[in-house]
Amino acid sequence: MRIGLMADTHDRLDAVEAAIDFFNRRGVGDILHAGDLVSPFVVPKFSKLKAKLHFVWGNNEGDREYIRVKFGEIGVVPLGDFAVLELGGRRIALVHGTHEHIVDSLVRSGIYDVVVRGHTHVAEMVKGKTLLVNPASATTPLVCTISQLQPEARM
Repeated sequence: MRIGLMADTHDRLDAVEAAIDFFNRRGVGDILHAGDLVSPFVVPKFSKLKAKLHFVWGNNEGDREYIRVKFGEIGVVPLGDFAVLELGGRRIALVHGTHEHIVDSLVRSGIYDVVVRGHTHVAEMVKGKTLLVNPASATTPLVCTISQLQPEARM
């Protein structure tokens, strides 16, 4: 199972469009967005996404209610500040990662196979009992093969 990871899109329409094209060309089934979309005007770009979008709030969403309305128009429900997903037989925590001690606690808990986070704009992959992945920013989306917990392609 292939999943796409992205975070911190920060109204970068060009980067969002490029990431969507990147994911669509690779036949990704699910996209995990670790927050900081920022403005509602970015949401319609995701209507071209062929995969299912899983989105959590970041610390820079300006108008969460209107973002929620715009996502509703394309059939996406924001998952709140934190989400637990079961994909490809893996338990995945999705969080923006504003607070490092929370990210560290999620990783150390051993409850999750993968923790996907954003916030720092720094690409990170820390292997251990729980894999910690940060795809960085909108300009660096990542495709992973979830069964192997290995990165497959970066734009």
